Amino acid sequence: MNHLPELRNAILALHKALVDSERVTYEKTIGAIQSPGHFLQLLTGDPWFAWLHPLSQLIVAMDEALDEKEPLTRAVVDTLTIQTRLLLVASEEGEGFSKHYFDALQRDPDVVLAHADVAKLLGPRTG
Repeated sequence: MNHLPELRNAILALHKALVDSERVTYEKTIGAIQSPGHFLQLLTGDPWFAWLHPLSQLIVAMDEALDEKEPLTRAVVDTLTIQTRLLLVASEEGEGFSKHYFDALQRDPDVVLAHADVAKLLGPRTG
């Protein structure tokens, strides 16, 4: 069963919720973002948004797998699913993605809902 397209779409929605949430927090803390171009610059180059890059890279990896001429193998789908599980761990302690993810889940119901959609597709953790 290939659930990769659905998982990719759910992760894309989660990414959007996280970006929107970070934008609001950035604007409250630093100041208004002047334009879409300025926002894109911040997303790709500002340390404030750097923690989102691993999630962006995961989406790119899924897109590349889905665009391959060869049919998807179970191994590729499993690998991307495992990468998703490993990345989407929220932690109150520590730093990097897991801490920022924890903070976003605490402050934004849209992030919680998007996370729940991804979790449903991942199913229960095994092992």
